[in-house]
Amino acid sequence: MLLCPVRGCNLALAREERRVLCPRGHSFDAARSGYINLLQPQDKRSKRPGDTGAAIAGRRSLHDRGLTAPLRRAIGELAALSSQDMVLDAGCGDGFYLGALARETGFDAHGVDISIPAVDAAARRYPECEWIVANADRLLPYSPGSFSTILSITARMNPGEFRRVLRGDGRLLVALPAPDDLIELRGAGRDRVARTVDVFADSFRLSDRRRAATVADLDADAVLGVLHSIYRPMRSRPVEAMRVTFSLDLLLFRPT
Repeated sequence: MLLCPVRGCNLALAREERRVLCPRGHSFDAARSGYINLLQPQDKRSKRPGDTGAAIAGRRSLHDRGLTAPLRRAIGELAALSSQDMVLDAGCGDGFYLGALARETGFDAHGVDISIPAVDAAARRYPECEWIVANADRLLPYSPGSFSTILSITARMNPGEFRRVLRGDGRLLVALPAPDDLIELRGAGRDRVARTVDVFADSFRLSDRRRAATVADLDADAVLGVLHSIYRPMRSRPVEAMRVTFSLDLLLFRPT
């Protein structure tokens, strides 16, 4: 299912004990934590692309406190996942949503992200899933029609690649920050639904949508973690405990 990411190759990668390799001899070793790095030098715009360690730690703290559990449940319900599914989380971050849902449901789980620290954290927490470092904005390193479900949770979107690796009867779930998401910390946001539907219009039709939201009373440390997770760690006044809204617009698409 994995394809060689070297430009002009794209041959199938065969698995060995601690590496994958293609017929042309391109070889990629598995890291000690278990993930495979397929990221090519030309696919990086910086030396350390993707989420920072502080952002990853901030999000993981929220997950570990159970604050995002209602959002995870809503994603699982709308996607209607089962143990028979083959699921890709494109832009998986630290792997919380994919890993937690896979443990609940037992599906075959695959996550890809450009951030090595994020994927390393995912591999250590959820070793039963497969984790890949790659630039999903350019190419998803998988064979056509590999997945029954794709998740894109507050991540960048690549409609053409999503359609290529999704089965004809598959489904795509996109989660967007809703206008009231973290409104207490960054003010009201914009509604992204209509624009996102337009982005996917050539290859997908919207089949269902809903909003998932929860409110939590956070202490100062938790608020600081949220600020780190959205890259706003500096404030003009000391961080204090507050009530914070977490809200996602969930869009379920089917291929056209």
